[in-house]
Amino acid sequence: MGAYRRVLLKLSGESLGGPAGKGIDENWLAAYAEEVAEAVKNGLQVAIVIGGGNIFRGLQGVGKGFDRVNGDKMGMLATVINSLGLAMAIRSAGVEAEVFTATPMMPVARYYMRDDAVAVMEKGGVALIAGGTGNPYFTTDSGAALRALEIGADALLKGTRVDGVYTADPEKDPNAVKYDELSFDKAIEDRLKVMDQTAFALCREGNMPIIVFDMNQKGNLTKLVKGEKVGTLVHDLLVASFSVFSSFPFLPNPLL
Repeated sequence: MGAYRRVLLKLSGESLGGPAGKGIDENWLAAYAEEVAEAVKNGLQVAIVIGGGNIFRGLQGVGKGFDRVNGDKMGMLATVINSLGLAMAIRSAGVEAEVFTATPMMPVARYYMRDDAVAVMEKGGVALIAGGTGNPYFTTDSGAALRALEIGADALLKGTRVDGVYTADPEKDPNAVKYDELSFDKAIEDRLKVMDQTAFALCREGNMPIIVFDMNQKGNLTKLVKGEKVGTLVHDLLVASFSVFSSFPFLPNPLL
């Protein structure tokens, strides 16, 4: 067993689209599946929430004939497509995977119930939870925070294409400085863009640590769950009076 027993991995839809960030790139899909499968084979319980921006993002349609509610519904469906694709790739990598949806969608996928998703993970499979929260005006970041708390995850892992949280966008600002760790309060006050404000607030209230890391670097997920220093840790500094990154210890969810 590594530093964590159970995690929720949040991936952006654009990450599945490869360099273009559009559609589904089979090579990137397979690479992510291999990373997840390796972690599961090493004993980690994994749930995954994926965005849908590579197919459709609700806000993109606002002002172009779409209202926000219907645009967000389209975005929710996009997350289901991505989840089905990643589930098939994970199965091809030798690990069982099942897709759950926030709204009833049989026979495409199972309706999400917390105990059913946990049962899949406890049997060595991956639970992919699609459809966001099932409600408009909530992002998949917020959905990931909610599901992480529901399933009793030890941490929410935000896989991105950068190696952590910076003071500014490192792809645009060469003077941007990376944080090794920071508090939820600072992330919210500084309006850091790595996750939305609702997601940060949910994790703060539930004492759910967030680790932002580069998912595109092969082996990073395995290193992280084994306790190696990878990415940026966002947590409640008042609760954790020690440096979590000193050894990446097991952090039980106090809600359990």
